[in-house]
Amino acid sequence: MADKRDYYEVLGVNKGAADDEIKKAFRKKAKMYHPDLHPGDKEAEKNFKEVNEAYEVLSDKDKKARYDQFGHAGVDPNYGAGGAGSPFNQGFDVEDILNSFFGGFGGGRRQANPNAPRRGSDVEAACTIAFEEAAKGVKKKISYQCIENCDICNGTGAKKGSSPKTCSACGGAGQVRINQRSPFGVIQTARTCEACNGKGTIIDDPCDRCDGKGRIRKTREETVDIPAGINDNQGIRFSGMGNAGINRGPAGDLHLVINVRPHPIFERKGDDVWCEFPLTFAEACLGAEVVVPTLEGKVKYTVHEGTQPGEKFRLKGKGIPRLNGRGVGDQYVKVTIEVPKNLSKKQKELLMEFENSKSEKNYQKRKGFRDKIKELFGE
Repeated sequence: MADKRDYYEVLGVNKGAADDEIKKAFRKKAKMYHPDLHPGDKEAEKNFKEVNEAYEVLSDKDKKARYDQFGHAGVDPNYGAGGAGSPFNQGFDVEDILNSFFGGFGGGRRQANPNAPRRGSDVEAACTIAFEEAAKGVKKKISYQCIENCDICNGTGAKKGSSPKTCSACGGAGQVRINQRSPFGVIQTARTCEACNGKGTIIDDPCDRCDGKGRIRKTREETVDIPAGINDNQGIRFSGMGNAGINRGPAGDLHLVINVRPHPIFERKGDDVWCEFPLTFAEACLGAEVVVPTLEGKVKYTVHEGTQPGEKFRLKGKGIPRLNGRGVGDQYVKVTIEVPKNLSKKQKELLMEFENSKSEKNYQKRKGFRDKIKELFGE
């Protein structure tokens, strides 16, 4: 595992990148490599997992700080496993290493009970859905990287059949208190217990699966409900689907970012749906009954005589449901007039006959435009 790529390189950002820049880069990369867009592509799946892993670390303030200081070893206890110099092989925890900087000083910060339950951190993943699925809602199977309790040792870190034992040196507190004489009297200081490295427990026979950590990283698959009306780049929070808690603490949450694929016909504006509909010259002049596509299927609509280019009509209630609310948006259809091409000689003659038969009253906009020209420039 020593050949892991730098997380900043994975997301394509500089080390000093701001949180918004990191999130923007993650969404771009996640969309690029998402399995839905590359079915069966193992390389894309590998890149997608790598991007999620990088964002999980760089989006977490504490993990990012540890990564910036210690590299991969600061956030992955299995990184570099087997090397004699690895602090994880010696039973250290990164938090204990950091806490040691605050120990040994009078009035230093008090360490929390190492055996107290702690909530797991949140994770973020992305999911791509179709335009229609965003409008109507959908159940979607997703996969993402998270940390879970080891299924062999049930999170204890000890080999099956054994269990961690309370550290006799600190009594399970993870700290030892030392009395020191000074010119001002006896000063009591607290330091990380060297026997258990601040854990409060000692594992004599660690689990082979998790190397005594009690937690493992794995790909998790879940089927989630995406509500009707969700928009592109909106997020949904799923409680308890994030990283497993510590010492039987509650799991964190999953923040799922939704990417909506563009539709070839429809465009979304708020809760309304828009589309363009081409009419023939004759349909616009004479009026016609046309068939218009909607998210619920085709509907018939009567276009009035003399319809102009750019006119729009509304199909009430044919839009998108309001997210977590009541009501539905509308569909707006914008009319375009298609001018015929490649006319035959006969068609041109008929068209010219029609042109010669018209009068100013047939073209109100044209007449008004000519009147304005006369006002500005004269005859």
